[in-house]
Amino acid sequence: MDLNADLGEGFGVWQLGDDAALLDLVTSANVACGFHAGDAVTMRRVCAGAAERGVAVGAQVGYRDLVGFGRRPIAYEFAELRDEILYQLGALDGFCRVVGTRVRYLKPHGALYHAVAHDESQAAAVVAAVAEYDDQLPLLCPPGSVLAQLATGAGLRAVGEGFADRGYLPNGRLVPRGALNALITDPELMARQAIRIATDRTVVAVDGSVIPCPAQSICLHGDTPGAVRCAELIRAVLVDAGVPLSPFT
Repeated sequence: MDLNADLGEGFGVWQLGDDAALLDLVTSANVACGFHAGDAVTMRRVCAGAAERGVAVGAQVGYRDLVGFGRRPIAYEFAELRDEILYQLGALDGFCRVVGTRVRYLKPHGALYHAVAHDESQAAAVVAAVAEYDDQLPLLCPPGSVLAQLATGAGLRAVGEGFADRGYLPNGRLVPRGALNALITDPELMARQAIRIATDRTVVAVDGSVIPCPAQSICLHGDTPGAVRCAELIRAVLVDAGVPLSPFT
């Protein structure tokens, strides 16, 4: 099982999360590419830290929305979104190359992540960007989503992702942020959800129903309060359960 976290989400003097500590715990790092968060110095620093530790680097691409942290829905024309994703992907890959690694996968962020679960145009733009840049790059995305289906249809690898720190609706989607039960804040509950995803490939939805979650990677958000302690606990319970941890790439 892969354990990933969203990293590099500071901007200038504003720091968010403990990137260095989380890089010691995760196997894959979703690095912000400067549109929803992150900047050039931060991108290089996180890529260098990941390369030193053997952590796989993924481009976490989002809407051009620093103020809203990429969590506000934005309507895009297909070509514009495709090219903005290419822009972010190429920028991060440049920093990866100069520190001795490369981008190994792509993951949408925030509102874009939710949109590509059901919006064919935006999902197709993501697929087109990856296919044009490097058709060997996997896409980390919601299992069974429109993005996963279009990626597979285009000959790309779609990797299912589960969340340790998010609530699930009965239809398999994440509870929208701001709604009741959207976030799991108890580290013990996060660890319990992570181990269930890793061993049973299921999660318990907010209505108590058990739903499939065929994930190959488990995400913990780097901006979650106490993210480092949560990551330590999640990693420990997975190791104790005999779940091998390695990048899905």
